[in-house]
Amino acid sequence: MQERSDTNSSNEPDVDESRRGFLEHAATSAMAGGLVAGYGAFGCYATRYLYPADAGKSISQFVCTLDQLKIGESLPFTMPSGAKVVVARQAEGDTADAFIALSSICPHLGCKVHWEANNDRFFCPCHNGAFDAKGAPTEGPPAAANQHLTRFPLSVEDNLLMIQVPVESITVSDSEGNA
Repeated sequence: MQERSDTNSSNEPDVDESRRGFLEHAATSAMAGGLVAGYGAFGCYATRYLYPADAGKSISQFVCTLDQLKIGESLPFTMPSGAKVVVARQAEGDTADAFIALSSICPHLGCKVHWEANNDRFFCPCHNGAFDAKGAPTEGPPAAANQHLTRFPLSVEDNLLMIQVPVESITVSDSEGNA
């Protein structure tokens, strides 16, 4: 019998080792890159949640003209965010102090609150919760828990009643204010 000499057999283990080594390094690098990207995205979202970009920024939005709301009357208002607000005129005058804007959602269970001019209060029919003209709790579960109605700042500009609406940034801006 003739013995065959195999010239490729000595090279094959080196080729297999180099392929295995490459695949191991590629897989390790891909996994490490995925972990870095995942934790980086988590850190970015956590930072945006904990430190919002435009916290406290607001704009004025038209509610009504001063003569549209008589003393003791109120009107519902919906913020751009969907929050429900009750705007009431409590006194005579051309300044924002004659009006009040309070959340129309009871802080106890989220029921709708309405203004009762004859009782000079905001009333929640769910559990007979009541709030005074400034939004402080006077009766029911909100009084027991000392839960106030959220108040929104108002201003008067050229005989128009304006409410301060919180604004959230839609795009991330650079330091010069360009989007």
